[in-house]
Amino acid sequence: MISEHEASNLLNQLTTSVVLLDSVLNLVFANAAAETLFETSAPKLTGLPLERFFPQGEKFLDAVRQSLDESRTFTERDVLLLRPHLGTLKVNCTVSPWWRVRGEPMGLVLEIASVERHQRIQAEEAMLLQNHITTALMRGLAHEVKNPLGGIRGAAQLLERELDDPRHTEYTQIIIGEADRLRKLVDRMLGPRGELNRCSFNIHEVLEHVRQVVEIERDRRIVIERDYDPSLPEIYADRDLLIQAFLNLVRNAVQAMNGHGGTIVLRTRAQRKFTIGTTLHRLVIRTDIIDDGPGVDPQIADSIFFPMVSGRAEGSGLGLPIAQSLVNRQGGLIGFTSEPGNTVFTVWLPIRNDI
Repeated sequence: MISEHEASNLLNQLTTSVVLLDSVLNLVFANAAAETLFETSAPKLTGLPLERFFPQGEKFLDAVRQSLDESRTFTERDVLLLRPHLGTLKVNCTVSPWWRVRGEPMGLVLEIASVERHQRIQAEEAMLLQNHITTALMRGLAHEVKNPLGGIRGAAQLLERELDDPRHTEYTQIIIGEADRLRKLVDRMLGPRGELNRCSFNIHEVLEHVRQVVEIERDRRIVIERDYDPSLPEIYADRDLLIQAFLNLVRNAVQAMNGHGGTIVLRTRAQRKFTIGTTLHRLVIRTDIIDDGPGVDPQIADSIFFPMVSGRAEGSGLGLPIAQSLVNRQGGLIGFTSEPGNTVFTVWLPIRNDI
């Protein structure tokens, strides 16, 4: 028989949010995943009535009471959970009897799984897979493009030496210049390669560097605000590559303003029990780049991280896919939500202990 302390430690290892309810449906325990879900510590949750979190779920609460009376297990899907100060969240709930050692019902075990989290993980896995496929395809295409480009450039140089009229070299210079431009474009599409130069640093050092660069470039009608969490631990990553990734994201936010001015917010937070791909991280650093521009065009929302996709006529469509590739290489992820007046690009990066 395991002790109460061992049982508590076991529940805290679960990725599913678990709360224990007494016979009058008050919370008596919340595991670490539940603390993350509610963004509230277990001591503050203890003693609160269940109905406080399901104010519109009378049908669900009746089923919970019936489960307690009849000592039966049931699952309710798509229930609206109210999290204080955080709003509502759609969840799936499984309720089971919690038995005493002698077989008497002591209360209930409530397992809470976020529907949105499950959908997000599926979407992110698909996006990461698509990113890998796209990168592999681009590398294959790059090889096919760069080889003839080298031949074209070399032939133009040889032709230039044979020309008697210096005026004709203007044309060979155009050929050479365009070949170089296309080679650089292909290199940009592929992004940096080679070994990562990892070191420990504070994410705010990178963000401040990026902010200072963009402050010089930006339209003066655009204001950049900061909302940093000073308690964040250092991360272990390639600093230069992250600078480039965040530069691309912040510049994208500036360009989204369409020259009309607005506000960009750089916000950092810690986030616990976060899944990137198939890996569950105990702690990640979340960085939000928020702008109040018109939002992402819904027609390109599903393909915004693909190369050559841009919502601006003058855009190259490379900034976001390169940023995603740079962050992916370091075990991180970029996602976004967008509506008119509130677009948020989020970067999740694991801390050193999770790599």
